Amino acid sequence: MTTDPGTPRRAPAGAAVLREDVTDAIRAAVFEELAAVGFARMSIEGIARRAGVGKTAVYRRWKSKLSLVLDLVSAFAAEGLPAPATGSLYGDVRALLEVASHALRHPVASQVIPDLLVEAARHPEISDAIKTALLDPQQGVAALVVRDAVARGELPEPTDPDRALDLIVGPLYWRLVVVRAGLPKGYLDELARGAVAALRA
Repeated sequence: MTTDPGTPRRAPAGAAVLREDVTDAIRAAVFEELAAVGFARMSIEGIARRAGVGKTAVYRRWKSKLSLVLDLVSAFAAEGLPAPATGSLYGDVRALLEVASHALRHPVASQVIPDLLVEAARHPEISDAIKTALLDPQQGVAALVVRDAVARGELPEPTDPDRALDLIVGPLYWRLVVVRAGLPKGYLDELARGAVAALRA
């Protein structure tokens, strides 16, 4: 018996087709669950209930809540940070602070990031994922900011991009993630001026 070449092939029996809308619903539910109860109390059951799916749908995509969270954190790395190109060191630093502050003040991120930082001390996998998702992209952007400033003669040649990142974003992380305080009017302008002065010193 021959097969008509014009007949579309059917998927092999038993081959699971993962619906993208279900995957998106589960990912959204994870962020909501993390924000509501934290990583330690988060469960696959709670995620499935919040997403409106069965536990099997979650396990079909991820083997555990840890692998699920690691996947989501790592996904941030793919998005990256926009590299500022304002034409001046102050402008680039101020733009970088604006983007970072917007991300850190997001209602979900403000709940999830501190919790994941605590869990990173217990789980090396989470620590590595956070480094890949949060630190590595910011280091890349800081390197570009420093490179452009050196090329314009605004910074000396041996300026260390890692030190620059500490001076630019470190105080912002401290205020928004650790102290969890608001940003007074003009705070980002003052922080940008202080970071630029410190880098030039």
